[in-house]
Amino acid sequence: MDFGLNEEQQMLQDTVARLVRGEYSFEKRLAYSETEAGFSVDFWKQLSELGLTSVPFSEELGGFGGGGVEVQSVMTELGRGLCLEPYLQSVVFGGGLISQAGNDSQKDVWLSGIASGELRAAVALQEPQSFYDLNDVQTHAEKKDGGFVLNGRKAVVIGGHCADLIVVSARTSGGTRDTNGISLFVLKPDTAGIERRVYPTIDGSKGCDITLNNVHVGADALLGEEGSASEVIDYQAGRAIAALCAEAVGVMEVANELTLDYLKQRKQFGVPIGKFQVLQHRMVDMMSELEQARSMAILAASVADEEQSDERRRALSAAKNVIGRSGQFISEQGIQSHGGIGMTWEYNFAHYAKRLIMINHQLGDDDFHLERYAFLLQAS
Repeated sequence: MDFGLNEEQQMLQDTVARLVRGEYSFEKRLAYSETEAGFSVDFWKQLSELGLTSVPFSEELGGFGGGGVEVQSVMTELGRGLCLEPYLQSVVFGGGLISQAGNDSQKDVWLSGIASGELRAAVALQEPQSFYDLNDVQTHAEKKDGGFVLNGRKAVVIGGHCADLIVVSARTSGGTRDTNGISLFVLKPDTAGIERRVYPTIDGSKGCDITLNNVHVGADALLGEEGSASEVIDYQAGRAIAALCAEAVGVMEVANELTLDYLKQRKQFGVPIGKFQVLQHRMVDMMSELEQARSMAILAASVADEEQSDERRRALSAAKNVIGRSGQFISEQGIQSHGGIGMTWEYNFAHYAKRLIMINHQLGDDDFHLERYAFLLQAS
């Protein structure tokens, strides 16, 4: 089977690669992370001007009409640059939720803006008690005056501090962990009653916790059918997992390149430490983990846009598990190979290692997805 990119896909990946290499140095990244936005607004504009923010959307909305492989091409290169822009949250996850659940009017208003890069979306699905269970929703929405009143808390909303739209899950019926009864709402962050506590994450990006205090929204804020959002969330979380896997591969590629370069340059006892057999074996193991991760990322991209099924869920959980373990292995072995400098803030390897650890914990870590895979295997 040929897993190579076609000409159009290769051109897309080359475009992103050139943009990242030319505009996103490590020094600039450090400066971007200290800004109020936490990323480069100018770089985001370049992504939109090149049409990269429209990749997964249909041509009717001015999009590229791309699928999992096209998103993989973009995310891998953004991973190589450790780009801080909320592409995953806005374009892939937030845009995906609106695209699947929204009506024609909502798509016209919101998706066109997300595709053009004029609007940035964030996704608020996790809560302080929910861990990785997106069905564990205590935030509730009650009907009132022709609309809804929302109360609750959302945790670790990446990009939520500067988003124009926030897609929030809230329970309109059922128990705390019931699959049924979850609804999605699109909120504007300046709505009365929304409070955001902003903080940096370990990988250099910014997130926030959101508190909803009697937030009143109109009926048009409801995304999709009331109480039926669980399947939509599950499906779009799968697409986001595939995108995270692709990003992780890009991060791992550079982490391995940095480690190999260091082994060639660092000398001890008058010779490069890369001459020592034990470090050669370690480097081989790191490259083997990368190749395994790359294969699983391809699998995830190939099933990302398929119809929902247990087979799709199993493939995505298998990919997230393998890539989570591979990322952790490469991070740990790379730090051991570098020695103390591997954990120095001024050296870029430490930031690649932190991003890999963060990716492992987004949308379920390796242990969570191993358990999920085993459960789905038994249920089949």
